[in-house]
Formats: sequence, C-alpha cells, structure tokens
Amino acid sequence: MMVPLSPAVMSNIAGYMSIATWIVVYSPQIWENYQLQSGEGLSVPFIVLWLLGDITNLFGGVMAKLLPTMIILAVYYTICDLILLFQVYYYRRKPSPAARTHIDPTDESTPLLPEPKQPKPLLPPSLEYPIMLGFVLLSGVGAWYITDQDEVKIPENPKVELEWKSQVLGWMSAVLYLGSRVPQIVHNYKTRCAGLSLAMFFFAISGNITYVLSIFFTSMNPRYILANLPWLAGSGLTVFLDLFVLAQFAVFNWQDKRKERVFASDEDEDEEA
Repeated sequence: MMVPLSPAVMSNIAGYMSIATWIVVYSPQIWENYQLQSGEGLSVPFIVLWLLGDITNLFGGVMAKLLPTMIILAVYYTICDLILLFQVYYYRRKPSPAARTHIDPTDESTPLLPEPKQPKPLLPPSLEYPIMLGFVLLSGVGAWYITDQDEVKIPENPKVELEWKSQVLGWMSAVLYLGSRVPQIVHNYKTRCAGLSLAMFFFAISGNITYVLSIFFTSMNPRYILANLPWLAGSGLTVFLDLFVLAQFAVFNWQDKRKERVFASDEDEDEEA
C-alpha cells in the first residue's frame, strides 16, 4: 500500500535520508586515519568545536522537544566526534613506522603524511561519489519504508514552544558548528588537504541539506521555523563552508597535477639534452 506523500511523510523520509547519510559520513575519515595511521589531516580545534556543537545541539534539541531524527543525529554525531578525536591523539602517541619517517613537518619537501598503498578506485570521483550518495539516500528511503511508513505521527500544524534555554543552546551549537570549519580551512592550507577525506565533506553537505528539508517539510509555519531557526542556521550555513572545503580539494588537486606535468616535462627535456 502506497502512502500519500504528505508534508509529514516527506519530513520523515528526509529525516531517514539524513540519518543514513550521517551514519556513513564519518566512516571515510575514520578509515583514512586508520590507513595513514595518522590523524594529522584533521584540525584538533575543528573536532573539538564540532563536538561541543553536537553536545549543545543534543541538549537543546531534547529541551525543545524536536523531531526524534534530530535527537538521534545529535547523539550519533557526538559519538563519531569522540572517535575522531581519539584517533588523532592515539596516532600521535603511537605513530606508525611510516609516520616516524616524516620527522620534520616544516620541511615543504617532505610529505606531511605517510602515503599508504591504496587500490586504484574503480570509478572516477565524478561518478563514484554521486553513486555512493544515491545508494545511501535510497537506503534511507528503504529504512523509512520498512519501519515507519505506516506510523507517520508528525502533525500538520505542530505545537511550538519557544523556550529560551533550548534556544540559547541551539544558537550556541550553530555558532560552534560554523566556527569549527574555520580552523579546518586554515589547517588545509598547511596540509593541502592531505589526510582529509573528501567523502566526509561530500556526505556532510548532503546530510545537512536533507536535515534542513526534514524541518521544512514538517511545517512552514513562521513560528515553527523560528523555533527551529538555530538548527536550520547551524546545518544550512555550514553547507557553504563545507563547499569551500570542497573547493580547496579541487584547487590543491589541480595545482598538484599541474606541478606533476611541469616536472614530467622538465625530465623529458633533460633526457633529450
């Protein structure tokens, strides 16, 4: 039996899609750190501010009695932040033999991070990431279809309670989320995004967009939007900063390939001479 696609249903579907996206969003970075035996691609202030934002978001969401999907996401974010933070300090205390070879990180001629042997991807990133995203989003829809399609309980005009404590926590989390990206962006200029997972930010953007949609589909009542504004700002505005990180990946990759072509051309000229 097909369920009519009412705003309440669409909100639930978007919420499940967001959960599915965030379940996998940290996995590429955790795996990247494991392969490199290093967490130096991540800025510690980035993780700490993200963690504090998730904690305040969690408490604010509970106090504001937000959608269950928001609470679930906040708990999951917090756990993943702690895992990333643990990896950074664990690998600093117990660096791998490969990491020990990089003694002087200030020497630009020395790679900052070890380069493990990795299998060549089957597909180019331009195809790989959209396919991965499509699979994850469909998994979210499938999870909704199996578990929640007959139990849509979101009212069309939900009651809104503007409680100042939850609003303060919500705005604190929004500021922390936005502020967390700044040290990572600065850090990327030092590392040229080495050791940083492109997929993490790609999925973070998708997760935040579906997260925002789950709120908008619930109700467009101005009072309801106002009550959820801190969470909309924290997720929505972070998307633009994450897009900036993706731009850093693209620019650094283009510069590196350009240097490789110049270097290869110089070698060919030397051989001919």
